[in-house]
Amino acid sequence: MESVLSQHPVPPASIFKAYDIRGIVDETLTEHGVEQVGQALGLQIRRAHEASRSSAKPWPLACVVGRDGRHSGPRLQAALSRGLSAQGIRVIDIGRVPTPVVYYAVHQLGIGSGVAITGSHNPPAYNGLKMMVGGETLHGAAIVALRSTILDGSALPAAGLPATGALESKDMAEDYLQRIVGDVKLSRPLRIAVDAGNGVAGELGPELLRRLGCEVTPLFCDIDGDFPNHHPDPAHPENLQDLIRAVQAGGLDLGLAFDGDGDRLGVVTPSGEIIWPDRQLMLYAEDVLARNPGAEILYDVKCTGLLADWIRSRGGVPSLCRTGHSLVKARLKETGAPLAGEMSGHVFFKERWFGFDDGLYTAARLLEIVSRSPNPAGVLEALPTAVSTPEMQIPTAEGEHHTLMARFVQEARFPGEVSRFTLDGIRVEYAHGFGLARPSNTTPVVVLRFESQTAEGLAEIQGEFRRAFASLAPHLALPF
Repeated sequence: MESVLSQHPVPPASIFKAYDIRGIVDETLTEHGVEQVGQALGLQIRRAHEASRSSAKPWPLACVVGRDGRHSGPRLQAALSRGLSAQGIRVIDIGRVPTPVVYYAVHQLGIGSGVAITGSHNPPAYNGLKMMVGGETLHGAAIVALRSTILDGSALPAAGLPATGALESKDMAEDYLQRIVGDVKLSRPLRIAVDAGNGVAGELGPELLRRLGCEVTPLFCDIDGDFPNHHPDPAHPENLQDLIRAVQAGGLDLGLAFDGDGDRLGVVTPSGEIIWPDRQLMLYAEDVLARNPGAEILYDVKCTGLLADWIRSRGGVPSLCRTGHSLVKARLKETGAPLAGEMSGHVFFKERWFGFDDGLYTAARLLEIVSRSPNPAGVLEALPTAVSTPEMQIPTAEGEHHTLMARFVQEARFPGEVSRFTLDGIRVEYAHGFGLARPSNTTPVVVLRFESQTAEGLAEIQGEFRRAFASLAPHLALPF
């Protein structure tokens, strides 16, 4: 056992993140390391199978595997499949697809386990793994546990297992498209520009919208792992400027942007306005609550404070939750809420869908709503808005952001505060806005966001946070 492990170093702890595994290909994320992860994941799948054997429908010894459009995807997928297969796990290869199609296949096939090999919106040199086992998205300690089983040797295949698990290929893309088109109906055709940023949604995204009856103007929809045009991340305004120009030049109704693996959505209007995800969520909440009165609607701590009154006024129950797609999915399952969303662009429809984050399905639901109006952009631009900052970051030494925020939550004082939430860092609520500081779960930074009804109110809230940071950590360079 030791000799086999010593041939291939254990993957470094740095790639085992809070929500996924992610690293630089051939440096921190190697084929050998991914194969070892496959063995560890296979062990987890075996354990989930054993734990479910007494249920009416136990989880099978199988795993769905798909990949995004990065150049390293095929060889990392082969490495992962070798590791899974060595544990006797049947690998179902669904090819190059957006991450939501992997989640869809896991649900639709009743498999319960799946891996999307994706670097999401990270630079081309990166890749990673988003994982499900036994119907649950892995996060936090469950991801760290994979490395522990590699370290102690327990991830190595046990005696008596089949020599290899079966490997089969299955096309789930067509089934996925048909399922959405069968569910979502537009009131009238729309003219839409789609910017996939050369990510993996560049093929299915435009095809889905065409099948829904839209006239589609594609922008950077050829899948290219070098991302030659702009970064595939609609959370940053600079990555949406080409889309805005395309919408304006073509006199189109709206512009939609997908991130690198297709689980997030960006939206722009012909006037050049960016409709950030927390405002989009107002529209989705109103629609869902019309059919589900009294339902709980989840949103992460970075979202606008305007959501709470909006949801209440439409008969719903607003509920803050921690940031992170895996954490939101867990909370969604726990509460039974029909809808959840994050400021980053992850939106989770449980009503009429499966409760996972899906940028393509979210786009379809958005168009279903706005197609009822003769002025789709006007519907979006009329949503309440406030004076706010984008997400800002304070860089710290490795690990310092967690210790700093633990002190900040305990010791920081804000004279103007009305209330505070400390489920994820600290969100201080004021009569006219909020301030947020939270430790990132992926990089050593403190994440900040501020909002108020006026520019003066925003400056006041930032002033209180500036004084609090100066008192506790005067060495930090603040970005505001």
